[in-house]
Amino acid sequence: MEPLILGIESSCDETSVALLRGKQVLSNIISTQIKIHEEYGGVVPEIASRKHIEAIDIVMEEALKEAGVTLDEVDAVAVTAGPGLVGALLVGVSYAKALAYALHVSLIPVHHIEGHIAANYIAFPDLKPPFVALVASGGHSHIVYAKAEMEFEILGQTIDDAAGEAFDKVARVLGLSYPGGVKIDHLSKQGNKDAYPLPKAKVQGYNFSFSGVKTAVMNLLHHAEQVGESVNKADLAASFQENVVQVLREHTIAAARERNVKQICLAGGVSANSRLREVFDEMKDEFSIYYPPLQLCTDNAAMIACAGGILHRQKIVAPLDLNAYPSVKLGERIL
Repeated sequence: MEPLILGIESSCDETSVALLRGKQVLSNIISTQIKIHEEYGGVVPEIASRKHIEAIDIVMEEALKEAGVTLDEVDAVAVTAGPGLVGALLVGVSYAKALAYALHVSLIPVHHIEGHIAANYIAFPDLKPPFVALVASGGHSHIVYAKAEMEFEILGQTIDDAAGEAFDKVARVLGLSYPGGVKIDHLSKQGNKDAYPLPKAKVQGYNFSFSGVKTAVMNLLHHAEQVGESVNKADLAASFQENVVQVLREHTIAAARERNVKQICLAGGVSANSRLREVFDEMKDEFSIYYPPLQLCTDNAAMIACAGGILHRQKIVAPLDLNAYPSVKLGERIL
């Protein structure tokens, strides 16, 4: 029988606990703080940390109950050790260390981005490397070549704003509430994506830069306000979204062709964007396109448990003095 892996995720504003046996999800409980941080227009780190402390015991109990297992059956504890908000990470890491110590089981440190990529293994159990993955979220925009399970090479990344960060900032200036990515996706369905031509940054290789298009939207709105012109917000949202998703697609497709792979995986919160999925689906004659169900796109513990299960097989174990690593880069082993 496959080992039972308990996963813990607390890197930002979701407190999540999951139990997986192999790639079978027995439970995946997520407590989100969106309504709390909506008032501030973004995540407040100190509040996020306190809410994780309040929620984690309750989420753990619900996960065990839904899975129909007890803690005594757990074979290993996997936890997001970085990157993320340091205070939020420390809640999950501290809880996981105490749990692993009390249960006398292995403690598995998981890189958050590796977790997002692993979500595709849950949704598509037969998926195997090599493939190219686009990881796009509020804090990350990476194009990654997966040589093997948990063996990655970064082909491109953002040099300024991450894609999700740009979505949130543009949403704010459009008067939309947090989280901005979902709001822009919905508003864009009412707009004309060709209404406002916006610039695309020219950067080296497969890297991204979304600061310029974000600034272009802000400048357009400020100019319109100064001269008394009206702006169709749905059209502007659709034009901005189209600009970003086309850049993400173009760079990812180019990287996949250069590496001569026929499998492309999407991961991270931005991979839930409906237009991003549409533009990648247009490439299905050339590539096999994979993206997880919506619940596995945002931060969740099932993806952490899945990545942890792979690392467990590889005998990657952390000592009980494991720390949180808020700025750890993809490819740097957390130990």
